[in-house]
This record gives sequence, structure tokens and C-alpha cells, in this order.
Amino acid sequence: MASLRDTRRRITSVKNTRQITRAMKLVAGAKLRRATDAATAARPYSDTLTQVLTRVVKAAGDVEHPLLEVPENTTDIVVVVLTSDRGLCGGFNNILCRRTQEHIDSLIAEGMTVGLVTFGKKGLAHFKNRGYTILDSHIDIPPEEYGETAQNLATWLSTEMGANRFNRALIAYNVYQSVMTQHPSFEQVLPMNLDESGEEEDTAAQGADAQFTYEPSGEAILSQLLPMALKTRLLQAFLETQAGEQASRMTAMDSATRNASEMIDSLTLIYNRARQAAITKELIEIVSGAEAL
Repeated sequence: MASLRDTRRRITSVKNTRQITRAMKLVAGAKLRRATDAATAARPYSDTLTQVLTRVVKAAGDVEHPLLEVPENTTDIVVVVLTSDRGLCGGFNNILCRRTQEHIDSLIAEGMTVGLVTFGKKGLAHFKNRGYTILDSHIDIPPEEYGETAQNLATWLSTEMGANRFNRALIAYNVYQSVMTQHPSFEQVLPMNLDESGEEEDTAAQGADAQFTYEPSGEAILSQLLPMALKTRLLQAFLETQAGEQASRMTAMDSATRNASEMIDSLTLIYNRARQAAITKELIEIVSGAEAL
């Protein structure tokens, strides 16, 4: 009977776990809707702003701006890593951290000095435990503060680059593609590179440049748009990370819920078989005792 009690306890424990994973799946699903709406709604603005900047630069010719100039510092690199604060979201954080670590190790092998700015407990713990240099860390930032956080980060990066404290700044985050797919991205944000648009956009820009006259000068326009574009790019990375986290968590909790249901069915079958065997044994003992009399 001890095995029966143990099996009943395991069934109860798994049922409680299934309730938790099911609730977490529902919560992640509710958050995912808002996160994906924010991430996808911001993409057209970010893409259009980049196209406009590319056209302005081409029309203005050679322009100078602190965000476009390569610093004299040739050894220091800043890497901004965006992860989640909480786990239970599959390989969302682990895959990004491993890929980022590979990039960082390759930069260190080239003789570079890499400092990290982490957002999220998972990224901080991963790189801190492995002895990497953490310049700054931020945790538990609510989504409604992403705009202010992106602005502060953009200002800090611009100031540090202007002071020649690093050669370039990179950002590592997960790009949200679908509920099932989020892929790691490792991109340069400073100095800004406006030559990342495709050939189709370049062709459209060439046709559009003949129709526009830029006033005031290109440099004056860029002085306003470049900081805005930097903030927008960083904000987009935060939104992509939030959407990817909720999608990955919902998928992981859905899988955990299904696994728990399968385990309950298996344990219930084992329990019923053991109970049936115990009853059969008791009946045999009763019959044997009656025959002995």
C-alpha cells in the first residue's frame, strides 16, 4: 500500500504543477498580445526613419556627425546584452548568451577589451559567473519604462563614444519572428551605419532624391534625426526582447502542461494497475482462507 500512497502523492504533485504551468501559459499569452503589437507596430517607423536618414546622407554628400565618426580608440568595445529577468522560457536566454559569448570571445581573441552592459538578471548572472567585465547592469525594468530606458542608454553610449572610451558599441538581443521562432542578433549600433538598407531601398532612394530639397542643411537635419534613430533602434531591441520572452515562455509552459497531462495519465494507469493487483491479491487470500476452512 505504500506504493499506492506514493503514486497518489505524485499524481497530486503533478496536477498542482500542471495548474501552475497552465496559469503561466495564460499569463504569458495575455502579455504576448501586447508585446507583439508594440514590437510589430514600431518596425515600420524604425525602417522608414533609417531610409530617410540614408537619403539625407546621400543627398547631403560628405557630412560629419559624432554618431557617424569612428573614435580613435581602437581597443575597447561595449556590448549591450538584453535578456529576461525570469526563467521558465525555454532556451530564450541560454541560446542568446551562448551566441553572444562566442562573439565576445572572438573579439577578445583579436586583442579587444570588451565591457558589458546587461539588461535582465539572466544575462547578468551568465556573464558575471564567467568572469566577464560588467560595466553596468539593470534589472526589473517594466515595459512601460522601455522608452525612457532606451533614451538613457542612447545618451550614455553617445557620451562615452564622444569621450573616446570605446571604438564601437554592439547590441545582442533576440529578434521576434513568430511564437515559435526568436533568433539571436548581434548588431553594431555605434558608430551608426546608414548603409544597411537593401538594393531595392537604395534604388527607390535614388529616384526619390531628385524630388526633394532638404532645408535646412543635411547636417542640421542629421543632428536631429540621428539621436532619434539611435534611440528608436535601441527601443526596438527592447520591444523585440519582450515579445520574444513572452512567446518563448508561452510555448515552454504549453509544452510543460502537455507533458504534465501525459505524466498524470501514465501515473494514473500505474496506480489503477497496482490497486487492481492489490484487490486481486486480497480476494485470492480470502478465497484461499475459505477453502482451508
